[in-house]
Amino acid sequence: MPPTEREIPVSVVARAALLLDSFDSEHPALPLAELTRRTGLARSTAHRLAEELTELGWLERVPSGYQLGMRLFEYGELVPRQRNLSQVALPYMEDLRTATGAAVHLAILAGTEVVYLQVLASKSAPPMNSRRGGRLPAHATGVGKAILAFSPPEDVERVLHGPLQRLTLRTLATPGQLRRELATIRASGVAYDREESNVGVLCAAVPVFGPDGDVRAAMSVSGFSRRLAPRMAPAVQTAALALSRELSRTVSPAGRR
Repeated sequence: MPPTEREIPVSVVARAALLLDSFDSEHPALPLAELTRRTGLARSTAHRLAEELTELGWLERVPSGYQLGMRLFEYGELVPRQRNLSQVALPYMEDLRTATGAAVHLAILAGTEVVYLQVLASKSAPPMNSRRGGRLPAHATGVGKAILAFSPPEDVERVLHGPLQRLTLRTLATPGQLRRELATIRASGVAYDREESNVGVLCAAVPVFGPDGDVRAAMSVSGFSRRLAPRMAPAVQTAALALSRELSRTVSPAGRR
């Protein structure tokens, strides 16, 4: 519910925070009218703040209104827990790219989407719609399915009960299909994206676990579907296992995301 007049903060910083808090994983982009409704701010105030935040890079204009900007992700990179994960993972990702010639991704789950913490492109891989700091529906990606297969039931149900958007004709777009796929992934330990997020692209993804045994992220290799060799899955499994072991040595359970 939008805040009452009494609840609306007075300071500019608090009002800007109220505006940023309006976004969530279900509503990554919002029109000005919805920002006004969610914050309880006057339309002129909401518009002025949104434009100022856009100039600062905290918001970005999109056809449907506004979305969170890359500057916020850059600030997030400075947070020790996230930085530790990306920094610890980077050498393993670079080795994996060298060994396979494929593009390599590291992502975490955020609601019903995945957020890419690190993306290592490859000249041998096709262009893809993933980017560092970008988001894609979890059910349509290898990394998303790898995480969901080992996530708490409530996280899985949140995805299953949301709209399962089709990114390509091969995207799993029904709850039954996705449930069966996650069961297969739990049994094998490997998730595949068979042209489900990008036409012509095959992806093999494996979960990464923290010191407490909970899934924290997923690592993947991606390439042309006709060229990605069977050895790709064992390669990413080896890298993800090594990263999980490294996290157990360098990150305490209290540092879990």
